[in-house]
Amino acid sequence: MPGMPIAVDAFCYGKIPGVTAYFLSYVTFSSGTLIKLMNVVSDMHILTITRTCLLVGRMDQYTVLHMLRVDPKWVKPLPDNQSVEIPDTGGVKVTLIDANHCPGSSLFVFSGRQTIDAGDSPIKSSFVGSDRQFAYLHCGDFRACPAHALHPAIHGQRLDTIYLDTTYLNPKYCFPPQAMVIDACAELAKQYVLGDGSTQAQDGRQKSLSTLLMSPAGKGGWFKPSSKIMAQIQSKASAQTSPAQVSDKPKRRTLVVVGTYTIGKERVLKAIAKSLSSKIYCNSRKHAVFMCQADVTLHGMLTKDSAAAQVHVLPLGQISIEGLSEYLTLNQAQYDRILGFRPTGWTHTPPAGQNMAPTVDQILSQAQAHKYTASDLRPQRGSNPRVTIYGVPYSEHSSFRELTCFALSVDWSRMIATVNVGSAESRQKMQAWFEKWAKARRQRVGAMVEHRCEDYW
Repeated sequence: MPGMPIAVDAFCYGKIPGVTAYFLSYVTFSSGTLIKLMNVVSDMHILTITRTCLLVGRMDQYTVLHMLRVDPKWVKPLPDNQSVEIPDTGGVKVTLIDANHCPGSSLFVFSGRQTIDAGDSPIKSSFVGSDRQFAYLHCGDFRACPAHALHPAIHGQRLDTIYLDTTYLNPKYCFPPQAMVIDACAELAKQYVLGDGSTQAQDGRQKSLSTLLMSPAGKGGWFKPSSKIMAQIQSKASAQTSPAQVSDKPKRRTLVVVGTYTIGKERVLKAIAKSLSSKIYCNSRKHAVFMCQADVTLHGMLTKDSAAAQVHVLPLGQISIEGLSEYLTLNQAQYDRILGFRPTGWTHTPPAGQNMAPTVDQILSQAQAHKYTASDLRPQRGSNPRVTIYGVPYSEHSSFRELTCFALSVDWSRMIATVNVGSAESRQKMQAWFEKWAKARRQRVGAMVEHRCEDYW
């Protein structure tokens, strides 16, 4: 942080001159460099910032100790929602806020005087040694929501700098609110397993065809099927929705599989399992990671017996037609088909004709109107009666709309991107949005963006 002896998620640099407190915003397993840092700095404060929860407020602490094998003496957890003075920083205080990302992740609000030009940057601050108070918000990875903007450490406070998670700072990624996506997945799983799910994949293709027929392409455009083909399509669609035909089919045994990272996707996983009244099965390594989390509800849903759960967890990279076909073969004594969910924001495809250069007002109006249900989900190409996969726009990072709403709902002087900064072109595009947000913020005279609930705009 400028003028402060504090570094956040900067473990790839090793020991940094002048830094006395190193913060970790969340446990990521690309952060193996944390181990290197722990070995290098034996005389500094290594602060693993955690959420306050049932495990003595130290959820991330246990995950770090379990996965990274860090000596406990270097891990100093701090509570959420309390202003805490950091030792050996000249009186700097920090407040932790749940980042609405993966379990244990935090936003940091630092406040205090500038006392040192830490690091080896040639740029020096003229405020070092002055009495002026500075406030910095470091977002780490987060899913922006109204609750963040309403938090007392942020609401009504002037933030000198916001370090923003810009993973999806692109109008292309206006995916729906997370809560809506979770409900859609749970409902779809329930339809497959408890209802007539045998034709879901075909229904998705039929709906896509119907959409095409009603589009400009189908209304006098390039898509002009003959009357004979149209009759066949309509006959097939009618047969597929016939109650008599559905009732004659034997109930199929469906295994539901959810792809996850080492940490993350727990919310959608729990919702799917709850909708099916099912336990959750995962391998022993994943089970140990789950048990590090302060989530007693999740703990109560876990089982080490694969046959006792209809919902299984696999690595996200294994959620493919080939991967799930192999997994179904391993479980064929109990199941004869498999439904896979691949939850990641990268699966989001903008609708045809979406404006890729919207105004701020257009972004806000679209955010308020956005809805999402199970009927919006479409099976992945290659899905078949035996293996069906849905790419789900579920993300634990902020959508473009959420970033816009957040930037217009808090008071800030400067915005710094922390993701996608590798090219000058990318940095320039993001800076252009920062400037648009700043202008819109001034025009709104500080008014927050209206929200539907504290979870989403």
